[in-house]
Parts: sequence; structure tokens; C-alpha cells
Amino acid sequence: MFRGMLARFEPLFRRVDRLAGGRRSDVRIDEAMLTHPRTKRAFTAITWLLVVEFAIGIAAVVVALVLATDGVPVEWSVWMRTVVVLGMTATLFYFAWRASLGYYWGYSRLRLFSKIFPVITLVLAAIPGLYPLWMVTEQIVFSLILIGVADYLDSDHMRAAFPKPQQG
Repeated sequence: MFRGMLARFEPLFRRVDRLAGGRRSDVRIDEAMLTHPRTKRAFTAITWLLVVEFAIGIAAVVVALVLATDGVPVEWSVWMRTVVVLGMTATLFYFAWRASLGYYWGYSRLRLFSKIFPVITLVLAAIPGLYPLWMVTEQIVFSLILIGVADYLDSDHMRAAFPKPQQG
């Protein structure tokens, strides 16, 4: 049932793919590599890591709401951070889903952003006074989880499963 519902929206997803993946958004990997047990295990692990990321993002929103409700001032930067984390995680889910269907662009974007986001997050966490300690801790955990995602994507098997498409 869920797949049928998703199939109805595939034309919309293909438009998003074209926007996010560019000219070669339709390039897919070999079916044998896509269905390989190591590829499937990697995407299962990546999905669970992203679920944890999303849960951490929701928890950060809840903490900020509880603090604000209790009269503790919550800085604008904290609210922006919570919204950005949820948006980033949703985007990463989309990339992971499309990569798990074999789209090279999804794999490459997920691999890129799982390396870039932790660096940005850790740099922001290091700015004194920008975030309260609980949010700095959240950012560090967020970064470590994304480094785990990058580790799965950078494995020899996954790089062999998703070879860079030839120019042309």
C-alpha cells in the first residue's frame, strides 16, 4: 500500500531529483550491487542513524519549548538551529531514500553532506556563548552520528556499488 502511494508521487519525486541531482539525476547503479546484502545492510544502518538524528532534533525542539514555557529565555540562534537540524535531516532522509533506490546522485549528495554538516556543526558548537551547553552537546552528538553515516558511505563496498558515472 505504502509503495503504491509513493509510486503515485514518483513524477514529483523525479522533478525533485532533477533539481537536486542535475542532468544525470536518472543515473542508477547496477541492480546486482543495489540488491547486494552489504548494500542493503549499509542502507539499513544509515536509515537508523538518520532516525536517531531526527529524534535528537525533535528532542532539541522539546527541550527549547519546555525551557521557554518555564520562563527561561531561549535565544533566537537555538530556535534557528532546531529548525535547521530538522530540515537537514529531512533532506538527508530524501537523499538516503533515493540512493537506496540506486540513484547515484542521492548517494553522492548524502556522502557529501554527511561530511560537510559535521564540520559546520562542530565549528558552530565551538563559538563561545552562541549556544547553551545542552545544545552544544546535541551538536556534538549530531556530528558524531553523521560521521557514522559518512563512514558507511565511504566503505570500499559502497564506493564500488556507486561508481562515479562517466562524463558525457
